[in-house]
Amino acid sequence: MSFATVLAIAALLDGPVQAPAVPAGASFALLLPPVAPVGGAPEGLDDEAKAREDERRDRENELYDEGTSALDEGAWDHAVQAFRQVGELKGRRADAAIYWMAYAKSKQGQSADALSALEELRRAYPQSRWLKEAKALELEIRQRSGQAPRPETVADEDLKLMALNGLINSDPEQAIPLLEKFLQGTSARKLQERALFVLCQSSSPKAREIVARVARGEAQPDLQRRAIQSLGVFGNGESRKLLGDIYASSTDSSVKKAVLQAYMVSGEKERMLEAARSEKDPDVRRQAVQLLGAMGARSELWAMYQAGSDPESRKAALQALAVAGDIDKVAEIAKSDKDFEMRLAAMRMLGPFGGPSKGAQIVEIYKADSDPRMREAALGALFVSNNAAALIEIARSEKDAQLKEKAVSQLANMHSKEATAFLLEILNK
Repeated sequence: MSFATVLAIAALLDGPVQAPAVPAGASFALLLPPVAPVGGAPEGLDDEAKAREDERRDRENELYDEGTSALDEGAWDHAVQAFRQVGELKGRRADAAIYWMAYAKSKQGQSADALSALEELRRAYPQSRWLKEAKALELEIRQRSGQAPRPETVADEDLKLMALNGLINSDPEQAIPLLEKFLQGTSARKLQERALFVLCQSSSPKAREIVARVARGEAQPDLQRRAIQSLGVFGNGESRKLLGDIYASSTDSSVKKAVLQAYMVSGEKERMLEAARSEKDPDVRRQAVQLLGAMGARSELWAMYQAGSDPESRKAALQALAVAGDIDKVAEIAKSDKDFEMRLAAMRMLGPFGGPSKGAQIVEIYKADSDPRMREAALGALFVSNNAAALIEIARSEKDAQLKEKAVSQLANMHSKEATAFLLEILNK
């Protein structure tokens, strides 16, 4: 028995593990472990008391569902009435009902009543899980009515961010010194990043000055890369010029890579191309070339590949061409480049990047190139691209026993209908 036949048998026997059969008509729930009922009457009550308790719970659930449906429909009066009744029942949903009643009242513009309801929630249910939501709702209501607290006076970080947003919307000039204070102080990283994010969007010269200092590493060096990233997202021509100055003056490869990422986000292809051509740090230069691929710079990358003077730069350009989607050029390299190692690298990329459409070209190169390494790379590319038909074509015609077995081995691991049919054909010979 040939090795190919053994592989075929192994592949056909290697099926998925079968799950235990479930009797026809049986519910899947019957296979699960039993669980205790939820929401029933407490133990220790007589039958009449249990019936009353169950009735009260059913009424609570009915009213709560009625209230939430009213919220969905924007029927604020109806929602207030339903949730008020749930609160009066003082059951397990009373605290949630009071919160939603306050929410509905705030939607009606009844700020004083909404704040009063939130105060009642804090007083009656000091351990409620709705208290944080209640604080956020209170802050929102007060901001709308011009009573927003100063962000630095709020203890909770999430609420502090909400207060900060409110101040930015109402008084941007007053917010900028406060944002700078957050950056310089010992505030939580989340708050500092948010402050930086807001400053990057501001058109104020003072805000741009603050962001520039952080991006240059002159203040809060931990936030430098975040500032550079934000300049790429929100920056104008002035910001992109600043990114160029930072790149030119920095000797830190991580900072340079952050600037390159910002170039990609802002579409600065020319600056990226300049870095790819002239950067002395090979790691940073490689990053620039790769990002050109992500930017779709096909013609520039092809020119770089042709002009490359060393294998590393040519391989980086080749990889970027594949990322950019220029698979025709990758196939051309695999077929006719004078450097065998480049041909081999290009063939290996045709698998993940070329897809089934390049199967015919891969088979053509396979048949034309007698080098075993190139042929094995071609088989691997066909396997990665899930091209069973091309692998079968090679397996039928290949005279070299080792390559034939390699092709069958790939087919044995593909689990496709075409591959299975071919394996059965081998077995039936």
